[in-house]
Amino acid sequence: MISYNPRDWFTFIFRFHKSDTLRQLFPLIVAIAIYSVAIATLEMEVWKLSDTSQIKNLTILHTLTSFVIGMLLVFRTNTAYDRWWEGRKLWGSLVNNSRNLAIKLSAFLDKEDQVNRSYFRALIPAFAMVLSKHLNKESTRLELFEDNLFSNRIKFDKHVPNQVSAMITRRVNKLYREGKITGDQLILLGPELQSFADVCGACERIKNTPIPYSYSVFIKKFIFFYVMTMPFGFVFSLGYLMIPLVCFIFYILASIELIAEEIEDPFGGDSNDLPTTLIANNIEKHVTEILLYSKQ
Repeated sequence: MISYNPRDWFTFIFRFHKSDTLRQLFPLIVAIAIYSVAIATLEMEVWKLSDTSQIKNLTILHTLTSFVIGMLLVFRTNTAYDRWWEGRKLWGSLVNNSRNLAIKLSAFLDKEDQVNRSYFRALIPAFAMVLSKHLNKESTRLELFEDNLFSNRIKFDKHVPNQVSAMITRRVNKLYREGKITGDQLILLGPELQSFADVCGACERIKNTPIPYSYSVFIKKFIFFYVMTMPFGFVFSLGYLMIPLVCFIFYILASIELIAEEIEDPFGGDSNDLPTTLIANNIEKHVTEILLYSKQ
């Protein structure tokens, strides 16, 4: 995710980031400009349709449909942002639950029990790491686990986050059977243990449920036909000034759709996607600090 100063207007206006929609749409904008030049030349110089009122009335069509396309794009953008923000809230809850689990375990375990402390210090952050890789559809690497401590227990062709969550739960249950934590303490650990599977399932729901195909196709077709018919009507009132106007309108409408497409899947590798790897690294740092601090 891009880090920026929202008050720096000058940089926003004159800087073109690699994720800027103008870079992506530039070939299409050029094609739209060439198309508009061709339509303007044919209507004004070849066919001489400047006196045909029926053609001029095409502007009424765009006036009537502009409200419709505006409402569609607003709904499209809001829906995509809701998915992005829900993903951020889920990872925020994962951070909090990881810290809470580490704090409780740090309080419940004896300071001399370095085996279990090291186990949880490695495995709690590992869940966030493997979940980040899982959502990015990348194979989980063995380096995620400290000293490959758990690499022989993980089946990387299966659902890795579920396996890591199950390992944490089994270890906590083992502590209860060995009498190192009480039944009340086991109950207190329950919400954090359950939250791992809840967060994973909610993130998978966002990842695996895109915007309905028919809705996405309809918006793209609407934008295409809306822009393609603009030169026929506006050429008589604006002349060749219609060309930059059509290109600008296409840039606005297509950019909104591109932004919505990018943020509706917040777990990818795009510039505006959530920094899940950085969040996972912070979880590792915080959990390590919590479990090591209690040793002193």
